[in-house]
Amino acid sequence: MAQPLQNLSIAAPAFYGLNTQDSPVGLSPNFAKTADNCVIDTNGRIGARSGYKVITTNGAAVLGTSAGIKHIQEFIAYDGTVTVFSMGNCKIFTGTTTLTEIPFPAGYVCTADDWKTASFTNRVYFFQAGHPPLKFTAGGTALELVPNSGSTAPPQGDELLAGFGRLWITSVANEDYKIYGSALLDGDTWHGNGNSWITIDLTTVWPQGYDSVVALAEHNGFLVVFGKRSIILYTGVVGLEGGVAASITLADTIEGVGCIARDSVQSTGSDLLFLSNRGVMSLGRLIQEKSIPLRDISKNVRTDLMARVEEEIGADNGHTIQSVYSAKHAFYLLSLPETGIVYCFDVRAPLEDGSFRVTTWSGITPLALSVFADDTLYMGKPTGIARYEGYLDNDLPYQMSYFSHPLDWGNTTNLKFLKKFNVTVIGGAGASAVLNWSYDYSDNFSKASFSFENVVNEGVYGVGEFNISEFSGGVTVQTPRVNTTGSGTEVTVGVETTINGKPFSIQKIDIHALLGRFI
Repeated sequence: MAQPLQNLSIAAPAFYGLNTQDSPVGLSPNFAKTADNCVIDTNGRIGARSGYKVITTNGAAVLGTSAGIKHIQEFIAYDGTVTVFSMGNCKIFTGTTTLTEIPFPAGYVCTADDWKTASFTNRVYFFQAGHPPLKFTAGGTALELVPNSGSTAPPQGDELLAGFGRLWITSVANEDYKIYGSALLDGDTWHGNGNSWITIDLTTVWPQGYDSVVALAEHNGFLVVFGKRSIILYTGVVGLEGGVAASITLADTIEGVGCIARDSVQSTGSDLLFLSNRGVMSLGRLIQEKSIPLRDISKNVRTDLMARVEEEIGADNGHTIQSVYSAKHAFYLLSLPETGIVYCFDVRAPLEDGSFRVTTWSGITPLALSVFADDTLYMGKPTGIARYEGYLDNDLPYQMSYFSHPLDWGNTTNLKFLKKFNVTVIGGAGASAVLNWSYDYSDNFSKASFSFENVVNEGVYGVGEFNISEFSGGVTVQTPRVNTTGSGTEVTVGVETTINGKPFSIQKIDIHALLGRFI
């Protein structure tokens, strides 16, 4: 008597995101081995990320052969006027569609594009190590030097924070153990009589000997100082209440973990995320645990991530590493432009072990990242400023890939004779895809192509990578069937498709198989 077909299902493929850290034996089918150019939507589907569109029209002319736009800053003046600043090719520009160069002060020499900027008292301040700091006042037309305070020049710091009614600077050459605070509500005054300006010497505060300040942040009333190997939290940094240096007190220290990339620090509102030498960390969890964490939010991709980070930093200071937090898209992006990879961390809810679901993006590699007040995500590209939107990469299609780990569906001894795959896809009108399958940990995949109907009246996805609203109008659900061959005890499944202007997500993969003899 013929044996009936069994249904082996992969429901919500990659709902847990990537896992390249643990042994693939016995991993949940909800983990993925590959999830490239993907996001995970609110319904647990793995889908294509959005693309980007370069909106600058004169980028080639003003950027030349330089790497491109390295920093973007939106400035909203007191009167509501919005100005967008961007930096690249050792120049500073305003505008997005047309980049207009702002002249430096006479005799000013710019040698790098590692700027850090902040809006403060109706001005934008520009700081960069080894460069005299600059400012731009609302309504002005040119950059100005931040003036000396008497005979004392302002610090030429690498890190800049606007918080507690002051500007804070750190990592001055040969003094990377100090933090400087400007006078209250005065970003031009960095020295003078009295206690209106602040200097904090960290020499005797580091919990594990000498360390270097990498980044600063404001979080829950604390001034957070990120060293390379430790973190210090200060309290009493009173803003407008007339606080002085003496009121600033050490609140807490965290040993054994610090920040290795200045621009990786991002506030999610309730937490701070940052890149350490152990992976991407959550400051909130570190404070709660009061110890060196054995679990981090990048736990499931830690080894691969840190290998790429090491390659990215090389002999540099890590300033090529960029990040952004988008509340609209509910993700934290960590861009490694030199290695060509973006890690996308879904921040909605952690997994049971405290890690975040993560996917990767390739072919997009932002040089700068910034979310504006209207929640639009902008990127720095070699030819100008780009907007994160649509499903094309600057009018070109891109590849989305999903591969599972080897799966046995809890049955480790029976051979599986695969007969047919049913792939349930949301969207994908007119798209073509390739189904991949292999047996017993082999990377020698069998392949079969299939396509989806081009539905004329297909509904479109809601705003923001499926994250903001449900689908609007009707939506296409298609389940093409693909005949397959071969047998093995473990099965690896992959779907590759070209994203060409339409959204695409995988709801479920059903496999019809015969279960053979024990082996």
